[in-house]
Amino acid sequence: MDVGGEDTNAETQQPEAKKQKRDADVVQYNLEERLNGILCCAVCLDLPSLSFYQCTNGHLLCASCLSHLLADACIRGESATCPQCRCEISRNQCVRNLAVEKAISEMPTICPHCRRQLPRSSLPDHRIQLCQERPVPCKYRSIGCQWIGPFRMQSIHECSCPFPKKSGLEVLENVHSLCDQKEKSIKVYRHIVELLSAERVAFVDLQLLPKRTDDFIPKLFYETNRFTAHGFQWTVKARINENQENPINSMVRTLSYQLILKTHPQSPVTLSYVALKGPFGETHIDPVIYEFEFTADVTESPLQELPLPDSVDCNQLLAAKHINLRLALVHK
Repeated sequence: MDVGGEDTNAETQQPEAKKQKRDADVVQYNLEERLNGILCCAVCLDLPSLSFYQCTNGHLLCASCLSHLLADACIRGESATCPQCRCEISRNQCVRNLAVEKAISEMPTICPHCRRQLPRSSLPDHRIQLCQERPVPCKYRSIGCQWIGPFRMQSIHECSCPFPKKSGLEVLENVHSLCDQKEKSIKVYRHIVELLSAERVAFVDLQLLPKRTDDFIPKLFYETNRFTAHGFQWTVKARINENQENPINSMVRTLSYQLILKTHPQSPVTLSYVALKGPFGETHIDPVIYEFEFTADVTESPLQELPLPDSVDCNQLLAAKHINLRLALVHK
């Protein structure tokens, strides 16, 4: 009888324990969902890994969305407003919310490779160094192996990779192709070094200020004040999405600039020039060298795209009151 009573009690207690565990899982799940809804950006509704800002009423905006809102307002010629309370926002009015940033860094997330759950602050190191499922290339890719697979399989593949057993003649074409790619990337920096060793080099730190055209629908452009280099007066103009009528309708943003000669030259002036990140700038700009010959009839160079990494960096430039650039000019 006692044995049967113990079995009966165990049967009645087991479902209750399972129910409590299930209820605890539901509470934890709902808490994470609620925190995601509370701490997410008011624009993209995501939990960013970058800086988090708040308006004067406390509504949260991630750094990229804040830059996008400020850039849109600058293009329209209006004041930027918070998408929730419509109060005015700017770089000076919005402040970082460090408490939210720290809270988000400790919230759980899923590794896209191994599906393991871990804190957001640990995800970057995990994906780069620790995850056994992270995609890695074969160490023989320089001689043509195109294999890319999980890290746990890398050593197994490399032991059976056929490329180390090939003759030099068989891998020669792949080596030449790799060398050509490296040469192209090095060529730009060699060109820069050659320009810096020229006799007449000028470096000018510029501020591109926002202005508007006199059209019926004014368009935003940027222009510097006049500056002197190599005995001539110059200005720099920049435009947003040059080939698009209304940049506000596009998520892809580009910035193109041109060099304008303001002094009447007695003879043709040939310049090589390259735009670089300004001394107070935060956006990376890839160095691309352009060359143009200025004459009395042709005083404006073609519009050249400023080589920015992506549209987020372009919005970051547009969100500022002015754009800082350093221009290197070499007179040949």
